[in-house]
Amino acid sequence: MKKIAVLLGVIMLVAVFFLLDLHHYLDFSYIKSRQAVITGYFHAYPVKTALVFFLVYLAVTGLSLPGAAVLSVLAGAIFGLPVGAVTVLLAATAGATVAFWLSRYIFHDWVQDRFGDRLQAVNAGIKKDGAFYLFTLRLIPIFPFFVINLVMGLTPMRTAVFCVVSLLGMVPGSILFVNVGTQLADLESLGGILTPDLAIAFGLLAIFPWAARKGLALFRARRAYAGFQRPRKFDRNLIVVGAGSGGLIAAYIAAAVRARVTLIEKGKMGGDCLNTGCVPSKALIRSAKFIAQARRAAEYGCEPVEVNFDFGKIMQRVRRVIGQIEPHDSVERYTELGVECIQGEAELKDPWTVSVHGRELTSRNIVLATGASPHVPDIPGLSQARYYTSDTIWSLERLPERMAVLGGGPIGCELAQCFARFGSSVTQIQRGPRILPREDPELSELVAQGLARDGVQILTGHSAREILQEPDSSILVCTANGAEARIPFDTLLVAAGRRVTSHSAWEKSLQIELQEDGKPVLNEFLQTTYPNIYACGDLAGPYQFTHTASHQAWYASVNALFGRFRKFRVDYSVIPWCTFTEPELARVGLNEQEARDQGIEYEVTRYDLSDLDRAVTDEEAHGMVKVLTVPGKDRILGAAIAGEHAGDLITEYVSAMKHKLGLNKILGTIHIYPTLAEANKSAAGVWKRAHAPERILNWLKRYHAFERR
Repeated sequence: MKKIAVLLGVIMLVAVFFLLDLHHYLDFSYIKSRQAVITGYFHAYPVKTALVFFLVYLAVTGLSLPGAAVLSVLAGAIFGLPVGAVTVLLAATAGATVAFWLSRYIFHDWVQDRFGDRLQAVNAGIKKDGAFYLFTLRLIPIFPFFVINLVMGLTPMRTAVFCVVSLLGMVPGSILFVNVGTQLADLESLGGILTPDLAIAFGLLAIFPWAARKGLALFRARRAYAGFQRPRKFDRNLIVVGAGSGGLIAAYIAAAVRARVTLIEKGKMGGDCLNTGCVPSKALIRSAKFIAQARRAAEYGCEPVEVNFDFGKIMQRVRRVIGQIEPHDSVERYTELGVECIQGEAELKDPWTVSVHGRELTSRNIVLATGASPHVPDIPGLSQARYYTSDTIWSLERLPERMAVLGGGPIGCELAQCFARFGSSVTQIQRGPRILPREDPELSELVAQGLARDGVQILTGHSAREILQEPDSSILVCTANGAEARIPFDTLLVAAGRRVTSHSAWEKSLQIELQEDGKPVLNEFLQTTYPNIYACGDLAGPYQFTHTASHQAWYASVNALFGRFRKFRVDYSVIPWCTFTEPELARVGLNEQEARDQGIEYEVTRYDLSDLDRAVTDEEAHGMVKVLTVPGKDRILGAAIAGEHAGDLITEYVSAMKHKLGLNKILGTIHIYPTLAEANKSAAGVWKRAHAPERILNWLKRYHAFERR
């Protein structure tokens, strides 16, 4: 109601302006005829005249009324060039800011709520380059300034930025009009002020901020390349260092567009995902799940059964699965695709030259996809203990009797549950207040309950202090709230995250700027300090998933090969992930704690999987679907699923968010019955019931009552 009142007030003021014919006083001919009177009044009352002029100018521009150009000319006639230009600049800036505020207060929320999906790219561009856009528009007089004021009010641009940039951008135009006004007596009309030559000059001036930014980028590149001799020609279009998920995709894309590409890998093709990460862990999880399901035989109406297994054979199966998938990432396959594959350790001699086995290769562009490795914290006694990481745990041949897992992230949770299901006595130690801290508390609690059911003892709020060696056991000493906890173990799994720890490929010759965590500083195109060197995958961050590495690899390779024509900003707007515990926990977009931290308003819709028919028939009636939406709208801000096959079910929300489909579209889509995927439609139904149009329904109730008469 307040916004409507303000809008009505503005409309009334504009109506009065035209109904009372006030615009007549801002007509050029009238101003010229009254020049002597106004100038004489100024000489008699200079301060009062300046104040009245300022307020009139502010009102005209603030209400987006016609006449600003005439007033600017009048300022020159009254005050002269220096004082007139300053007065016009201050009044124009103040008036433009008022118009900006009015537009934002009255229309911003409505426009963003209604068209937010379509305006995401515009909003992102304004946040990043809004000052450049505004400055350019201010320098080109063909764009009506009142339109610029109103449109910018609908964007996320900060008021301070709008005010300062508007002031600077209006300097040339203000000086031009005020200077013309100093010759008002000789001026026949305003039509001759902006000549074609002058318009072209303003247009060239408007290019300045963009040219300056481009020049700054060239200066930085020139400074980075200083001291290096660029080859006259190149052997290759692209060299990719690292054959993990990111490197393989980058090389694949380059070969697909017929570029000459070389892929260098010092270890095994496929990187962490194939050899020590996704593939072996999911194979191990499947075996552990089979054993756990067999123990639940009574729930399915069967006699209780205990599965006899040999842990060594399970690890053999893990290696067999790796072997089955290995050909997909093999040297042979990529050679057939047109990629030159070299096994060896790469060293960048300069920004265009890579040495491997003493052989020097030159390339116009390079993609670094060297990955990351498990972070091993500095704990006294750790080096003397028998510890494993996610890279080395696959060498186990005997099932540990007592295992301690250090870390409560996805890797720690997945493997802790696996080994508990195999029969190990597992204690999981988490320094924070809960496991899976990136997820909402209610969802991470569901996973914690699942781990506890399988026998995992979870110790939250415990910090590892030291490791002691006793005759019959190793002891992990932790502290919690000042108290000491002693945890005996035979095997210790360190799952404290992954870090970029090695820069051996380039550290001897190149000065690539690094972040505090060791990752290279990258721009939005994934370029490093050297514009022809790109990074992707775990090395680049901010997400360390196989699918995000592949996602980044597309941008890195395409920008490297075709960046002289067009470069693409990497898009992180819809990134899903899943923790493959039981229950699985999958997510895309914002969760509640992130929305609160970012000050984003949201509504929450929950659907309990205990109500889902297929979950009941499968004895998996646990977990939930949780969706965050814009208040009052069906636009999805984020979704999380805890339950059976959550990693598969979340894809519907990923697709919906990517293609700007709301919950109404999901509700209107046929889902096969009975399937777990119906949970997504049911969650949409919960949202729909919460947003039922009660007023219309009440009228329909009356209508149906009338029909029964």
